[in-house]
Amino acid sequence: MNITFKLFASLATYLPDHAKDNAVEIEIDSETTPNQLIERYHLPEREVHLVLKNGVFLQPSDRDVPLKHLDVLAIWPPVAGG
Repeated sequence: MNITFKLFASLATYLPDHAKDNAVEIEIDSETTPNQLIERYHLPEREVHLVLKNGVFLQPSDRDVPLKHLDVLAIWPPVAGG
């Protein structure tokens, strides 16, 4: 099945070279979870702050629920500013 995987700000460097606009279409197994993708792409745990599936925030406890075909998973690091 296919999903869209998006990484923003400093995390964008972890996407494959063919990614466009901070996003890449990837094929995953039907049991793949957001946490498994975070591990697969070697995202530093301290940098994974805001995780959205189809625009809805995922609590850390919800990140072990398998994704579905055509889901969009987006991840942002912590942001500081003033």
